[in-house]
Amino acid sequence: MRKDRGSMRAALTRGVAFLVLWIVLIGLEPVDLAVGVFVAAAATWTSLRLLPPWSQPLRLAALPGLALRFAWQSVVAGIDVARRAFAPRLRLRPGFVIYPVRYPRGPARNTFASVTSLLPGTVPAQDDEEGLHYHCLDVGQPVAEQLAAEEDALSRALPRATER
Repeated sequence: MRKDRGSMRAALTRGVAFLVLWIVLIGLEPVDLAVGVFVAAAATWTSLRLLPPWSQPLRLAALPGLALRFAWQSVVAGIDVARRAFAPRLRLRPGFVIYPVRYPRGPARNTFASVTSLLPGTVPAQDDEEGLHYHCLDVGQPVAEQLAAEEDALSRALPRATER
């Protein structure tokens, strides 16, 4: 019964969000609104098939801090790439680092991989039983420590299963 309520809430939330987006983009004319209701229903159905609701708790109060951290990492990563592009003498030691993510495989782990894709000089390349494999421009950097810090920051908004 609880899963049904969660699925219904997810469908309702997505449907309202799609309809609001339609209204913002198209307007409130009666014909447009009728089409918008149909389009929102179709978009909701499609989104529920492609990304089913999950029961991972989300701490909304932690999202602004996570968003600021994400934006800052974007700036730092951009500066790092520009620095490497304009200073080709910088020594690189490319390779892979395996990070044992504490999130189980699924949407939370994918969120972690997406967030950490902006760490300077790293990109997630593979996910297996050992953890996430990151391709790094310089394996001499403290990549694992940076990843641990990012996982701790993400866990404030998206708790790991062991923290509930």
